[in-house]
Amino acid sequence: MEKRSTDRAAFEEVADGVHLAALPAGERAGMVYWRIEAGATLPVHTHDNEQIGFVLEGELTALVEGEEYALTAGDAYRFASDERHGAENRSREDAFGLGILAPPREEPEWRQTPSASRADGG
Repeated sequence: MEKRSTDRAAFEEVADGVHLAALPAGERAGMVYWRIEAGATLPVHTHDNEQIGFVLEGELTALVEGEEYALTAGDAYRFASDERHGAENRSREDAFGLGILAPPREEPEWRQTPSASRADGG
């Protein structure tokens, strides 16, 4: 068994105001804890992975295939494989949530900062 607590999550800023922390991952699915700061935008992107998630705190506007959807604490969401999506935090408070990708994805292609594995040549 692998256990990690969100209380001690090691967030990495991967785009301005967008933070991800790795949670347990297996061969067929991976989980991340995310934080999107007030006023920040998760860049619109696509990936082969199916993605489901849950908003724990705050509110976001999901941008999906040119449409906007309000997400608030307690909302679950799903993005199909190759569905164009992103999010904006238009509120004054940070938003937190969980995302699960199947299969797991190691590097978001929209990453704007080098990962630790790339920074050390790995």
